[in-house]
Amino acid sequence: MAQKNDPQLTLILEARHHNPFAWLGLQGASDQPIHRTFLPHANRVWIKAASGWEELKRSNGTGLFVWKGQEQPSTPCLLRIEQDGHTFERHDPYTLPTLISSHDLHLFSEGRLLQAYRMLGAHITENQGVPGVQFALWAPNAERVSVIGEFNRWDGRVHPMRAHGSSGVWDIFIPGLTAGDLYKFEIRNRHTGHILVKTDPYGAAFEMRPGTAARVTDRTSYSWNDNGWLEKRGSANWLNDPMNVYEVHLGSWKRGPGNRYLNYRELAEQLVPYVKELGYTHIELMPISEHPLDESWGYQTTGYFGVTSRFGAPDDFRAFVDACHESGIGVLLDWVPAHFPKDSWALARFDGTALYEHEDPRLGEHQDWGTLIFNYGRNEVRNFLLANAHYWLSEFHIDGLRVDAVASMLYLDYSRKHDEWLPNKYGGRENLEAIDFLKELNVMVHEEFPGALTIAEESTAWPMISRPVYLGGLGFSMKWNMGWMNDTLAYFQQDPVHRRYHHNQLTFGQLYAYTENFVLPFSHDEVVHGKRSLLDKMPGDAWQKFANLRLLLTYQMSYPGKKLNFMGNEIAQGVEWRATSSIDWHLLEIGWHKGVQTLMGDLGKLYAGTPALHELDFSPEGFAWIDCHDADQSIMSYLRRSAGGEYAVVLLNFTPVPRQGYRIGVPEPGYYRELLNSDAVCYGGGNMGNGAGLHTEAVSWMGYTHSLVVTLPPLAGIILKREI
Repeated sequence: MAQKNDPQLTLILEARHHNPFAWLGLQGASDQPIHRTFLPHANRVWIKAASGWEELKRSNGTGLFVWKGQEQPSTPCLLRIEQDGHTFERHDPYTLPTLISSHDLHLFSEGRLLQAYRMLGAHITENQGVPGVQFALWAPNAERVSVIGEFNRWDGRVHPMRAHGSSGVWDIFIPGLTAGDLYKFEIRNRHTGHILVKTDPYGAAFEMRPGTAARVTDRTSYSWNDNGWLEKRGSANWLNDPMNVYEVHLGSWKRGPGNRYLNYRELAEQLVPYVKELGYTHIELMPISEHPLDESWGYQTTGYFGVTSRFGAPDDFRAFVDACHESGIGVLLDWVPAHFPKDSWALARFDGTALYEHEDPRLGEHQDWGTLIFNYGRNEVRNFLLANAHYWLSEFHIDGLRVDAVASMLYLDYSRKHDEWLPNKYGGRENLEAIDFLKELNVMVHEEFPGALTIAEESTAWPMISRPVYLGGLGFSMKWNMGWMNDTLAYFQQDPVHRRYHHNQLTFGQLYAYTENFVLPFSHDEVVHGKRSLLDKMPGDAWQKFANLRLLLTYQMSYPGKKLNFMGNEIAQGVEWRATSSIDWHLLEIGWHKGVQTLMGDLGKLYAGTPALHELDFSPEGFAWIDCHDADQSIMSYLRRSAGGEYAVVLLNFTPVPRQGYRIGVPEPGYYRELLNSDAVCYGGGNMGNGAGLHTEAVSWMGYTHSLVVTLPPLAGIILKREI
């Protein structure tokens, strides 16, 4: 019988035992077995011995129950427990072996366990035929780690975990737990003795905010229907394919009755056909990893492996992605490896030390955002992020990751004063560990998931962001063209009478347009925080605002680069985006707003269906100026070409003055049909244009032997194509 002053018992009673499996459970020789179980809330406990049920003796009223016998009981040991007026049977977790392999521990310590989410976290499984849940956690600076939940009254003394040597990994298999059980980890720091209660970094689901506990989830039984999509994606040439992205915040695209969220399956029924009808090729979701604060829009993630419970369960999200794929729509996910919030129950100082972040705030803290920076130089932290990317692409068939805030990862002095950052080992400002991580991420994604994309939100002049790692690049598929976006919006906000003085803001982009694989983004960042909606940015009266917006969208869709628009842009949202309610769908009852939506649908279909408008988005061979010098009249004209020699003629009039008899040179004689005119009456315009089309004249112009005399509507763009 253990004495009350037994040091092993003291460690158990004080919840400080580093290796409870060495003392609890079945111990001793086979002919003198001893079984110990610590159940402080139990009244009586029995063990299934060779001769039947035998009662354990309570040790000095401590909650420790001990049995000694002459014959080894079968393992895993089965206990009968009387507690709170009920009697039930459970297998003793301390008589069950670990389910973690030394090979996985080795790979994890090296940062190479891409499916670390299968080892760590909580998993419903069986251990020696016993059903239950396997828990595992990385906490290398812990003296003791326990699983806590409703099943043990959130008492950290009941289920202390097993330590796996220097790996820092702890685990325990708890019989009898099932899907839906809430849990956290209680951690005692080895240096200070402080107790921390943390949610699971690898948790697959979480309770609804403001609760922060992780929720045990069963292995998915979802049956995918997108094998054909994945095969096609793997063999597609995304460099030359059309890509027109609809960026969505799921909580505010559309709300249900009572301003409630639509769930993933409702979104599959309503959002997917809407996107399909408007000609978009992809949906980009703002972060749906679990996050506690609605106002963060998901960018301050606390549950990296958890599909947010706001809109349903993980399998519901799988059904949403499946529905997208069945409709020919790709799904991109905003992913945030640059920083994480300081919430005390999440990753921050996870085991009482700066584990996922840096200790020194000059390396480990974003002052602007009030968040912490991942320590990319630590193998296990890098493994956490790589495994997370793998998880979304593997478990949910995501087609790509848009990586948030890449600029903040690349530079040690990002948004810092000269004395608030530490240089790298060479004295420079480049974050060498983050650079290595990004390269490793991109190589992994492109090797493991054929056809999946990685897209960088990066706003600096860092070279070769979207060039392969083997050529010295960072390895991203594409990069947002923030320079084009800023210059374009700055130009459009000018009164048309002054635009002649800012013409270079539109022409300058061609000097660098093919240095990266660019996406042209009008994202959520451009319609919040006092920046106003796209429509409200436009100068002039109501007619000019709508005409300018139609011109802006025509320019974006005809210019080299893949396309992205935030929800609401396509209906000419009048006010800034609000995350607390739906976009203003009632505006579609007004002709001008409905006209912009119609234009966006026609532009999307024209872009996707016209190889000249997308096939050479990333190549200078796909673009040629007809005239970039007509600043006085604020007119631009250019050709877009396909690999097969097909071309489209684009003319843009950035003033409210109609231009009659405007001559442009064209490569070949013939009849040029007007494919699109943003001033068409169906879009809310004045219906000025060129009818069905125009015949060339044998007049040399702008270096071409033939030319067209066109009518340019005010504040409008037209797209022409020679008919063969």
